[in-house]
Amino acid sequence: MKYISEFRQQDLARKLAAAIAAEVDSTRRYHLMEFCGGHTHAIFRYGVQDLMPANVSFVHGPGCPVCVLPIGRIDSAIQLVETHDLILCTYGDLMRVPASGRRSLLKVKAAGADVRMVYSTQDALGIARDNPDRQVVFFAIGFETTTPPTAVAIKQAQAEGLENFSVFCNHVLTPAAIQNILESPDVRELGRVSIDGFFGPSHVSSVIGSMPYEFFAEEFQKPVVIAGFEPLDVMQSALMLIRQINSGRHEVENEYTRVVTREGNLKAQRLVAEVLELRRSFEWRGLGLVPYSALKIKAPFARFDAEQRFAMAQISSPDVKGCECPAILRGAKRPTDCKLFGSVCTPENPMGSCMVSSEGACAAYWSYGRVREQAGSARTASA
Repeated sequence: MKYISEFRQQDLARKLAAAIAAEVDSTRRYHLMEFCGGHTHAIFRYGVQDLMPANVSFVHGPGCPVCVLPIGRIDSAIQLVETHDLILCTYGDLMRVPASGRRSLLKVKAAGADVRMVYSTQDALGIARDNPDRQVVFFAIGFETTTPPTAVAIKQAQAEGLENFSVFCNHVLTPAAIQNILESPDVRELGRVSIDGFFGPSHVSSVIGSMPYEFFAEEFQKPVVIAGFEPLDVMQSALMLIRQINSGRHEVENEYTRVVTREGNLKAQRLVAEVLELRRSFEWRGLGLVPYSALKIKAPFARFDAEQRFAMAQISSPDVKGCECPAILRGAKRPTDCKLFGSVCTPENPMGSCMVSSEGACAAYWSYGRVREQAGSARTASA
């Protein structure tokens, strides 16, 4: 299939592995952070990490919207659906994320609340049309990739006069998270996380373009390469990063040119800007309060804002004791550094969001045989 099979060819992978081995400086280490969870899964699914020289390490970042959503926001949604006779719609992964007291949206649904899994915003709109006598709230999450569909749904609801539809908006922004990581004590003061370069996210960059990363490359002197999701994409991007690091450059390069442009999808950007605006601050799991890192619904569309319609309280809840998801999302630890991983915490009994989400680092380690990988090995991010 075009754009898939040719990016999974073993002979090309071997050639890229040889090129990387020839380029690396044996006297130093390379720590490359893949922000996006899709890259993390590609790395483990196709064994890309095993094709790297021993001094090249992948650092797993917070690029999973389900993983970075704080427990308090799920607690708010649970409180909402239990307090009001409404229908709460959201995506499947989010329903299983543990909230306070080991509850989850799935458990609340099993107890009788009307929580429904949907595949798109259009599904949620359809449920609102089919149930005109009940309020329907769409629990919206995601990075810039899934934000335009939420904006479309709000505009559709306004155009149709669908007054029983509203959105609990939890859309967050990639650039703010990258900046927060680079400015964090883990990176700047404590030195626990070494980052020499970034794999720029694929789908996010198709919307926002490569331009927003130019600030980080210049300000923090870290190279960024926008990488596709296939194994050869990741390997080629690693080679590009290594070449930049070796030459002392810190630029934004685009390996994923078949999808991403410098300007991005301008139509989608304008749509989002029409309906949504920046929040002054928003809590991320693992990163804490990050200024101007999330979006809220603009005043002209306020009647479709569930937080305003139902006067939803802001809840701040602690993470599960012993769960290392916050440190894993910052790149400070790996899943195998968590005492709960693979014992108490499994996909059937997740203790944290990183094991629940299909893009979570813990799920990647579990799914692709890294359960027994020893923390502190030659490939650890902290080496």
